[in-house]
Amino acid sequence: MPEIIFNGPAGRLEGRYQPSKQKNAPIAIVLHPHPQFGGTMNNQIVYQLFYMFQKRGFTTLRFNFRGIGRSQGEFDHGAGELSDAASALDWVQSLHPDSKSCWVAGYSFGAWIGMQLLMRRPEIEGFMSIAPQPNIYDFSFLAPCPSSGLIINGDADKVAPEKDVNGLVEKLKTQKGILITHRLVPGANHFFNSQTETLMAECEDYLDRRLAGELTPEPAAKRIR
Repeated sequence: MPEIIFNGPAGRLEGRYQPSKQKNAPIAIVLHPHPQFGGTMNNQIVYQLFYMFQKRGFTTLRFNFRGIGRSQGEFDHGAGELSDAASALDWVQSLHPDSKSCWVAGYSFGAWIGMQLLMRRPEIEGFMSIAPQPNIYDFSFLAPCPSSGLIINGDADKVAPEKDVNGLVEKLKTQKGILITHRLVPGANHFFNSQTETLMAECEDYLDRRLAGELTPEPAAKRIR
Protein backbone atom coordinates (compact mmCIF):
# COMPACT_ATOMS: atom_id res chain seq x y z
CA MET A 1 0.00 0.00 0.00
CA PRO A 2 1.41 3.41 -0.91
CA GLU A 3 3.11 5.45 1.79
CA ILE A 4 1.96 9.03 1.40
CA ILE A 5 2.75 12.46 2.81
CA PHE A 6 0.12 15.19 2.58
CA ASN A 7 -0.23 18.69 3.97
CA GLY A 8 -1.94 19.11 7.33
CA PRO A 9 -2.66 22.23 9.37
CA ALA A 10 0.58 21.89 11.39
CA GLY A 11 2.85 20.61 8.63
CA ARG A 12 3.11 17.36 6.73
CA LEU A 13 1.17 14.27 7.76
CA GLU A 14 2.25 10.69 7.08
CA GLY A 15 -0.24 8.06 6.00
CA ARG A 16 -0.96 4.79 4.25
CA TYR A 17 -3.45 5.02 1.43
CA GLN A 18 -5.13 2.42 -0.76
CA PRO A 19 -7.35 3.74 -3.56
CA SER A 20 -10.25 1.64 -4.79
CA LYS A 21 -10.45 0.53 -8.40
CA GLN A 22 -13.94 2.09 -8.54
CA LYS A 23 -13.98 5.84 -9.12
CA ASN A 24 -17.08 6.38 -6.99
CA ALA A 25 -16.15 3.96 -4.18
CA PRO A 26 -16.84 5.14 -0.63
CA ILE A 27 -13.96 6.48 1.46
CA ALA A 28 -12.92 5.07 4.84
CA ILE A 29 -10.64 6.89 7.29
CA VAL A 30 -9.21 5.04 10.30
CA LEU A 31 -8.01 7.01 13.35
CA HIS A 32 -5.45 5.71 15.84
CA PRO A 33 -5.31 5.70 19.68
CA HIS A 34 -3.79 8.38 21.90
CA PRO A 35 -0.47 9.71 20.53
CA GLN A 36 1.03 10.13 23.99
CA PHE A 37 0.34 6.52 24.98
CA GLY A 38 1.94 4.78 22.04
CA GLY A 39 -0.90 5.19 19.55
CA THR A 40 0.13 5.18 15.87
CA MET A 41 -1.42 4.30 12.51
CA ASN A 42 0.46 0.97 12.77
CA ASN A 43 -1.55 -0.11 15.80
CA GLN A 44 -2.75 -3.64 15.06
CA ILE A 45 -6.47 -2.82 15.41
CA VAL A 46 -6.09 0.27 13.20
CA TYR A 47 -4.31 -1.85 10.59
CA GLN A 48 -7.01 -4.55 10.71
CA LEU A 49 -9.79 -1.95 10.31
CA PHE A 50 -7.94 -0.44 7.33
CA TYR A 51 -7.64 -3.87 5.73
CA MET A 52 -11.32 -4.66 6.42
CA PHE A 53 -12.49 -1.58 4.50
CA GLN A 54 -9.91 -2.12 1.75
CA LYS A 55 -11.10 -5.70 1.17
CA ARG A 56 -14.63 -4.40 0.65
CA GLY A 57 -13.63 -1.97 -2.07
CA PHE A 58 -13.36 1.26 -0.09
CA THR A 59 -10.72 3.88 -0.82
CA THR A 60 -8.95 3.69 2.52
CA LEU A 61 -6.62 5.94 4.53
CA ARG A 62 -4.93 5.67 7.89
CA PHE A 63 -2.45 8.29 9.04
CA ASN A 64 -0.35 9.46 11.97
CA PHE A 65 -1.66 12.41 13.93
CA ARG A 66 0.68 15.39 14.31
CA GLY A 67 3.96 14.64 16.08
CA ILE A 68 3.83 10.87 15.44
CA GLY A 69 6.18 9.06 13.05
CA ARG A 70 6.95 11.37 10.15
CA SER A 71 3.97 13.64 10.84
CA GLN A 72 5.03 17.16 11.80
CA GLY A 73 3.68 19.25 14.67
CA GLU A 74 3.03 18.57 18.34
CA PHE A 75 0.23 16.89 20.28
CA ASP A 76 -2.69 19.31 20.65
CA HIS A 77 -5.09 17.60 23.11
CA GLY A 78 -7.67 16.80 20.44
CA ALA A 79 -8.33 20.14 18.72
CA GLY A 80 -5.36 19.87 16.36
CA GLU A 81 -5.91 16.15 15.85
CA LEU A 82 -9.47 16.86 14.72
CA SER A 83 -8.04 19.36 12.21
CA ASP A 84 -5.60 16.65 11.07
CA ALA A 85 -8.50 14.25 10.47
CA ALA A 86 -10.46 16.89 8.52
CA SER A 87 -7.38 17.60 6.38
CA ALA A 88 -6.93 13.87 5.76
CA LEU A 89 -10.52 13.57 4.55
CA ASP A 90 -10.10 16.67 2.37
CA TRP A 91 -6.97 15.16 0.84
CA VAL A 92 -8.66 11.87 -0.08
CA GLN A 93 -11.74 13.65 -1.41
CA SER A 94 -9.59 15.87 -3.63
CA LEU A 95 -8.27 12.69 -5.30
CA HIS A 96 -11.70 11.02 -5.46
CA PRO A 97 -14.22 13.73 -6.34
CA ASP A 98 -16.75 11.11 -7.52
CA SER A 99 -16.91 9.48 -4.10
CA LYS A 100 -20.15 10.54 -2.45
CA SER A 101 -19.98 8.82 0.91
CA CYS A 102 -17.54 8.19 3.70
CA TRP A 103 -17.06 6.09 6.82
CA VAL A 104 -14.89 6.89 9.82
CA ALA A 105 -13.53 4.29 12.25
CA GLY A 106 -11.65 5.26 15.39
CA TYR A 107 -10.13 3.34 18.27
CA SER A 108 -9.93 4.80 21.81
CA PHE A 109 -8.77 8.45 21.45
CA GLY A 110 -9.39 8.01 17.70
CA ALA A 111 -13.04 7.19 18.42
CA TRP A 112 -13.48 10.58 20.12
CA ILE A 113 -11.85 12.39 17.19
CA GLY A 114 -13.88 10.34 14.70
CA MET A 115 -17.18 11.25 16.33
CA GLN A 116 -16.27 14.94 16.25
CA LEU A 117 -15.39 14.66 12.56
CA LEU A 118 -18.77 12.99 12.00
CA MET A 119 -20.51 16.09 13.36
CA ARG A 120 -18.74 18.36 10.89
CA ARG A 121 -18.99 16.30 7.71
CA PRO A 122 -22.48 15.38 6.47
CA GLU A 123 -21.05 12.98 3.88
CA ILE A 124 -20.00 10.58 6.66
CA GLU A 125 -22.77 7.99 6.61
CA GLY A 126 -21.37 5.38 8.97
CA PHE A 127 -19.01 5.14 11.92
CA MET A 128 -17.28 2.61 14.12
CA SER A 129 -16.22 3.66 17.61
CA ILE A 130 -14.00 1.04 19.20
CA ALA A 131 -13.48 1.39 22.97
CA PRO A 132 -14.59 5.03 23.24
CA GLN A 133 -13.84 6.75 26.56
CA PRO A 134 -16.84 8.84 27.66
CA ASN A 135 -15.42 8.74 31.21
CA ILE A 136 -12.44 10.83 29.98
CA TYR A 137 -13.69 12.72 26.92
CA ASP A 138 -16.84 14.77 26.53
CA PHE A 139 -19.22 13.31 23.95
CA SER A 140 -22.06 15.76 24.63
CA PHE A 141 -21.50 17.32 21.19
CA LEU A 142 -23.41 14.32 19.73
CA ALA A 143 -26.70 16.19 19.98
CA PRO A 144 -28.00 14.93 17.71
CA CYS A 145 -25.66 12.29 16.31
CA PRO A 146 -26.14 12.56 12.53
CA SER A 147 -25.29 9.01 11.39
CA SER A 148 -25.88 5.38 12.32
CA GLY A 149 -22.93 3.38 13.54
CA LEU A 150 -21.33 0.74 15.74
CA ILE A 151 -20.02 1.21 19.27
CA ILE A 152 -18.00 -1.76 20.51
CA ASN A 153 -16.13 -2.27 23.77
CA GLY A 154 -14.89 -4.97 26.11
CA ASP A 155 -16.60 -5.83 29.39
CA ALA A 156 -13.21 -6.01 31.15
CA ASP A 157 -12.10 -2.54 29.98
CA LYS A 158 -10.65 -0.66 32.96
CA VAL A 159 -9.67 2.40 30.87
CA ALA A 160 -13.23 3.01 29.64
CA PRO A 161 -15.53 1.22 32.09
CA GLU A 162 -18.53 -0.59 30.67
CA LYS A 163 -21.04 1.52 32.63
CA ASP A 164 -19.73 4.73 31.08
CA VAL A 165 -19.90 3.35 27.53
CA ASN A 166 -23.40 2.03 28.24
CA GLY A 167 -24.43 5.52 29.32
CA LEU A 168 -23.21 6.97 26.01
CA VAL A 169 -24.98 4.25 24.03
CA GLU A 170 -28.28 4.74 25.86
CA LYS A 171 -28.14 8.48 25.29
CA LEU A 172 -27.54 8.02 21.55
CA LYS A 173 -30.21 5.34 21.23
CA THR A 174 -32.91 7.83 22.26
CA GLN A 175 -32.23 9.89 19.14
CA LYS A 176 -34.54 9.56 16.16
CA GLY A 177 -33.52 8.78 12.60
CA ILE A 178 -30.33 6.85 13.38
CA LEU A 179 -29.63 3.31 14.53
CA ILE A 180 -26.87 2.74 17.08
CA THR A 181 -25.61 -0.84 17.26
CA HIS A 182 -23.77 -1.77 20.46
CA ARG A 183 -21.58 -4.86 20.79
CA LEU A 184 -19.77 -6.06 23.90
CA VAL A 185 -16.73 -8.36 23.61
CA PRO A 186 -16.71 -10.68 26.65
CA GLY A 187 -13.45 -10.71 28.59
CA ALA A 188 -11.84 -8.00 26.46
CA ASN A 189 -9.80 -5.21 28.00
CA HIS A 190 -9.15 -1.79 26.42
CA PHE A 191 -6.47 -3.26 24.15
CA PHE A 192 -8.48 -6.36 23.15
CA ASN A 193 -5.51 -8.53 24.09
CA SER A 194 -6.17 -12.02 22.65
CA GLN A 195 -9.63 -10.77 21.56
CA THR A 196 -8.73 -8.92 18.36
CA GLU A 197 -10.22 -11.66 16.16
CA THR A 198 -13.54 -11.43 17.99
CA LEU A 199 -13.50 -7.64 17.74
CA MET A 200 -12.82 -7.72 14.00
CA ALA A 201 -15.47 -10.38 13.39
CA GLU A 202 -18.04 -8.07 15.00
CA CYS A 203 -16.84 -5.08 12.95
CA GLU A 204 -16.89 -7.07 9.71
CA ASP A 205 -20.36 -8.42 10.42
CA TYR A 206 -21.65 -4.92 11.10
CA LEU A 207 -20.08 -3.45 7.96
CA ASP A 208 -21.33 -6.28 5.75
CA ARG A 209 -24.86 -5.88 7.08
CA ARG A 210 -24.79 -2.12 6.50
CA LEU A 211 -23.46 -2.58 2.97
CA ALA A 212 -26.25 -5.10 2.32
CA GLY A 213 -28.83 -2.46 3.24
CA GLU A 214 -29.70 -3.90 6.64
CA LEU A 215 -29.63 -2.04 9.97
CA THR A 216 -31.49 0.97 8.61
CA PRO A 217 -33.26 3.14 11.15
CA GLU A 218 -37.02 3.46 11.17
CA PRO A 219 -37.98 6.62 9.32
CA ALA A 220 -38.68 9.55 11.60
CA ALA A 221 -42.35 10.45 11.81
CA LYS A 222 -43.31 13.13 9.32
CA ARG A 223 -44.42 16.36 10.86
CA ILE A 224 -47.91 17.47 10.01
CA ARG A 225 -47.77 20.96 8.61
